[in-house]
Amino acid sequence: MNTPFQDKRVLLGVTGSIAAYKTADLASKLTQTGAQVDVILTASATQFVTPLTFQSVTGRRAYIDADLWGNEGHVQHIALGHNADLLVIAPISANTIARLAHGIADNLLTIAALAARCPLLIAPAMDGGMYSHPATQANLDVLRSRGAIVVGPAGGHLASGLTGLGRMVEPGEILGRIRLALSQGGALQRRKVVVTAGGTAEPIDLVRALTNRSSGKQGYALAQAALDLGAEVTLISAPTSLPVPAGAQLVAVTTAQEMLGAVLEAIPQADALLMAAAVADFRPTSPVSQKLKKSGGVPQITLELAPDILSAVAHIKAESGFPRVTVGFAAESQDLLDNARTKLSAKALDLIVANDISAADAGFSVDTNRVTLLDAEGNVEALPLLSKDEVARRILERIIPLMAAN
Repeated sequence: MNTPFQDKRVLLGVTGSIAAYKTADLASKLTQTGAQVDVILTASATQFVTPLTFQSVTGRRAYIDADLWGNEGHVQHIALGHNADLLVIAPISANTIARLAHGIADNLLTIAALAARCPLLIAPAMDGGMYSHPATQANLDVLRSRGAIVVGPAGGHLASGLTGLGRMVEPGEILGRIRLALSQGGALQRRKVVVTAGGTAEPIDLVRALTNRSSGKQGYALAQAALDLGAEVTLISAPTSLPVPAGAQLVAVTTAQEMLGAVLEAIPQADALLMAAAVADFRPTSPVSQKLKKSGGVPQITLELAPDILSAVAHIKAESGFPRVTVGFAAESQDLLDNARTKLSAKALDLIVANDISAADAGFSVDTNRVTLLDAEGNVEALPLLSKDEVARRILERIIPLMAAN
């Protein structure tokens, strides 16, 4: 299953702004994902970067206004606009925003934009009070009303030395929003998917907690894979340093009790729950509200069972039918398949993902995983060592027919 970028044609417009140098990085990243990137630079943009810069990172010709009057001038803008799956303009100046809002087509980029029949994504960049000016805001409202996706701008230090809204957002964020735009209409369009990720932390005192070594990487990869298929994704995450996939609705939690509450709130009408989080089995019975001091001696910590989220979900599913599909994870260090089968049955799961956390190249903290998929019909599929992104895609492939059957 390819990513949404594969073989997609992205028409990338660049207008006059110091942020144009960042767009070369964006063009490079897009090309590395498998997208075909055609770049159009306005005359102002060429004062900051050159066509050669973009040709070097995309391997494709970059266009300027002079190409509008070349041998293919009468069809060039039509071909560029009609062949694109997505038109991205980053950075886009206040001037070009105004041109697009009012249908003014007086350079190659704006003519191609007028001819395009694909979605439009823009990343504004401008100085001073230009972004907040009523004219700019009115023009953006017009573009939004036509379906344009507006990314940013961010606040910060501007070229003039002023501070405020106007900085183009970073290429990584734009890339994420492009990925989301290219994912629309996938196999999970209009499906609601809930994913849990990360390791919960159960407080001992004000500064210490019982936790685990889960990085959240597999859960975040599942959220991204579901987004790539067009799903509406709620990501319930314990603390992690990972960036939230563009388009996911993040619900931040810390403890097992908080995660239980978030899951129960999210699953009504959910098509699938992917319970990838490493939820604590035990928690301190009586957390201390102040920091424990060594001078008080070694504390005696009494533990109790933490909430069993999947058991609670199974009970609700039996009564309401939601979530339609429930996927659990079994991180085991021994008797992998036996323990996974027991959990599959006890928690009334449709699918369980079993992985041996004792392996150095799989499980916690690494970018790869080696898992076995077991379903309620007794089928067992052992996957080879794969990236966690690919494991996520394989899991989503398995649950698509399960959703259709429920």
